[in-house]
Amino acid sequence: MNKEQELLRKKSPVQIKNKKAAFDYHFVDTYTAGIVLTGTEIKSIRMGKASLVDTFCYIHNDEMWVKGMNISPYFYGSYNNHEARRDRKLLLNKREIRHLKEDTKAVGFTIVPTLLFIDDKGRAKLDIALCRGKKEFDKRETLKLKQDKREMDRAVKNFKV
Repeated sequence: MNKEQELLRKKSPVQIKNKKAAFDYHFVDTYTAGIVLTGTEIKSIRMGKASLVDTFCYIHNDEMWVKGMNISPYFYGSYNNHEARRDRKLLLNKREIRHLKEDTKAVGFTIVPTLLFIDDKGRAKLDIALCRGKKEFDKRETLKLKQDKREMDRAVKNFKV
């Protein structure tokens, strides 16, 4: 991912993160995928009414799908509102899907969504990561590093020259 893409993500008005994924997994490789959505789903995402908690991706018939992503029904939607937790198709190149399919055959690897955002053209995009699960001691180490960083930031903030 280059600097220009990172700036676009930071400028995005909607950034829905999967914070638990960074705690539970080591990220090996990341990809950006488009999502096939209906009209009311994109409206709900633009309002920030989505969640990536307990979501994962799988490959079926050489297509990538995301399962468990919650997009709340649109408040102003009528009878043609969408289901909140339906499976949604992700748009990736065949080469990327083939690489992910080969990599997930190894034991302990999975594909997890990490960030849902709106790009500069108004389309919803999903950052996904090929991940390896962390052990319990890795999670404790992550918590310790996070706490140490917080204490160092607090000490620097309180330090007066």
